[in-house]
Formats: sequence, structure tokens, C-alpha cells
Amino acid sequence: MITALIGGIVAGLAVAVPVGAVGALIVMTGAHRGWRVAAGGGLGAATVDALYASLAVIGGSAVTAAVGSVATPLKWVAGLVLLTLGAAMLRSGWTRSADQNLGPSRLFGTAGRAYVSVFGVTAINPATVIYFAALVAGGSLVEPSAANGASFVLGVLIGSAAWQLVLAAGGSFLGAALVGDRGRRWTAIVGGGVTMLLAARILLGS
Repeated sequence: MITALIGGIVAGLAVAVPVGAVGALIVMTGAHRGWRVAAGGGLGAATVDALYASLAVIGGSAVTAAVGSVATPLKWVAGLVLLTLGAAMLRSGWTRSADQNLGPSRLFGTAGRAYVSVFGVTAINPATVIYFAALVAGGSLVEPSAANGASFVLGVLIGSAAWQLVLAAGGSFLGAALVGDRGRRWTAIVGGGVTMLLAARILLGS
């Protein structure tokens, strides 16, 4: 069980650490909404990782085949959603006025909304469940059993959540440093641009 737990933590970190549009959203949410809201979004992403790890443990290759059959449409949906969010971030920074609520969108206004929004964006990425299914099929659980499977999923949740909270903290620190309106405006513009570029990479890679 300990080996499966450690394997899950490593797998959770491996799927969460690579730079992506969701990570950019969490950082920018931290910069403009604070750590609590960004942490809510990060935990939404970590929850999806844990759920997909559960599906991989339960379904294995059958889940991989099912998800693979709809992978391309899901990638297009994910890319378009992220492109829209990135454009909203870019616009909010570009048209900043004194009474505007700067940030990704109202979807990220509270920790609960951020959780639901990032959960939804992360859930439409089919690569995650395929990744976990491949690990399970490759023997990452050592000896397949209910206990090892549960330990692996718990490890994925811990690893992914830990990294997402680091991103939230980094964004919050960035926001604290950018006390001026100009700094916050340009972080929104840069963050929106980066999110749109990462979304375009998803679409072009479909």
C-alpha cells in the first residue's frame, strides 16, 4: 500500500507539474483573486485527477479505449473553452477601468466558483485518464488489489493538490507584489495571452 501511495503521489505530480493552460489560470486567479480562490480552483483540478485515476484503476484498458474514441472532440472543446477564457482575461486587462473587477471572469469570483470552473475545464482533457490507465496497466500498483488501488488514487490526489496549491500560492505572491493598477493590468494581459497560446497548442495538436 505504501508503494502504491508513493507511486500515486509521483503520478499526481507528473500530470500536474507540466505547464498548461489550467496552471496558468490558477496562477492568474491567485494574482487577482487571492490564494483562497485560486486554491479552490487548484483543488478542482486535483479532484479531476483523482477521479480519472479511479476510473483507470477500475476500468483499465476499457476506459482508455472508450475515452480514446472521443478524444479529438474533447480536445477541441477543451481548446475552445480555454481560448475563450484566455480572451476574457486579455480583454479584462486591456480595457481595465476603475470600476472593473479584474480577473479571468466571474466564474473565478469565489473559491466555490473557481473549484467548479477549473473542475469542468480539467475534466474535458482526455489525456489525463489515458495517462493513468497506462500507468495502471504498466504495473504501477505493484500487486493489483482494492487497497493498492485506493492508495494509488489517494496518492494522486495528494500529489496533484500539493502542486496546484503551490501554483495558487505563487499567484497570490505575485498579486501581493503587484500593488499598482498597471502591474495587475499587464499580468492579466500576459496571463490571457499565455492561456490563449496554450489553448491554440491544444487545438493545433488535435
